[in-house]
Amino acid sequence: MPEKQTIKEAEELLRKRIRDIPDYPKPGILFKDITPLLKDASAFKSSIDALAAMVSGLDFAYIAGIEARGFIIGAALSYATGKGFVPVRKKGKLPYKTISMDYSLEYGTATIEMHADSLEKGSRVLVVDDLLATGGTARACADLIKGSGAEVAGYAFLISLKELNGKDRLNEGNVFCLAEY
Repeated sequence: MPEKQTIKEAEELLRKRIRDIPDYPKPGILFKDITPLLKDASAFKSSIDALAAMVSGLDFAYIAGIEARGFIIGAALSYATGKGFVPVRKKGKLPYKTISMDYSLEYGTATIEMHADSLEKGSRVLVVDDLLATGGTARACADLIKGSGAEVAGYAFLISLKELNGKDRLNEGNVFCLAEY
């Protein structure tokens, strides 16, 4: 497990690899693009290792990765922690019986779904995405998990936009963020 200094170094690498894109997907939004991080194998590995270290004290059996960048981060973190991975997708993208949750986000509304048989009742789940903004997507994912009879153990993000107070909406467990902006 990486030590604190290693987590700090991972945060610094991540910050160097995040690209700001103004007015995307609409005017007034400053998009944090993680694709330069993903391209740099060493920096990406460092970020995943740091997140794995940050959540190492949690008791959970599954990682729920939120489409689309949450799939990338969540699947890598699932591998690093040895936990199962559950995809949480946009409406209409899963082939089997699903459960769904509607929610609001900073620039519109959306619906997420997961397979109805993804989680056993009482199982503990870590919600993972690339970025925490207002918390709407992560909150909807948590509600979906709870609606299935499972429990939210916590949340993990590469990035948190502190001024949007997304952590305030996530009250079931620990919230881990590698870098706050």
